[in-house]
Amino acid sequence: MDVKPRLLDQVRQKIRFKNYSIRTEQAYVDWIRRYILYHQKRHPQDMGKPEVEQFLTHLAVERNVAASTQNQARSKSHPI
Repeated sequence: MDVKPRLLDQVRQKIRFKNYSIRTEQAYVDWIRRYILYHQKRHPQDMGKPEVEQFLTHLAVERNVAASTQNQARSKSHPI
């Protein structure tokens, strides 16, 4: 029986396949993890644009995150 790797493991595999740096891998995994936890551990495939916007609004309003950080989070919130 083949077991599909967990989401963050899939992200790590894809990033390593693309030869991104370990820091980039860590950033992608960290933002995706934050996004998932913010949405009560829902899988990103079950979410879409409204959830991304909600997460970014949370970062901007409640966490006072800079625009550049929000842009980084936006690009990482949905897995590769």
